[in-house]
Amino acid sequence: MIYLSRKEYFCASHRLFNEKYDDQKNMEVFGKCSNPAGHGHNYELIVTIVGEPDPETGMIMDLKKLSDIIKREIIDKVDHKNLNVDVDFLKGIIPTTENLAIVFWKILEPKITQGKLYSIKISETEKNMTEFKG
Repeated sequence: MIYLSRKEYFCASHRLFNEKYDDQKNMEVFGKCSNPAGHGHNYELIVTIVGEPDPETGMIMDLKKLSDIIKREIIDKVDHKNLNVDVDFLKGIIPTTENLAIVFWKILEPKITQGKLYSIKISETEKNMTEFKG
């Protein structure tokens, strides 16, 4: 089995808060990430697929095609957006990296027809990252 990854980037703002909590509880749970004005990150997204290389091309999937799918389905919709407000597929979802990874998986998995989606990795800082394997 071969694993093939594509890295993309996007910038976005968000606020971590639960509508069921009052401001004090949101601050206790989410800390400064619950700032009412929000805050932003330069996200790194790594999409990994797994499969056997095609004997004629030597590739599981053309990386340009994988990049095009990621950009069309995810990056174009989240880049330079407020994840809480501007992104339809995130409405009602607390935009933690954990939740982003799950939602991105649900969007990308049916679009990848060569190989199989193996993992979604999202970093919002050099120290904080999430990996989801469906």
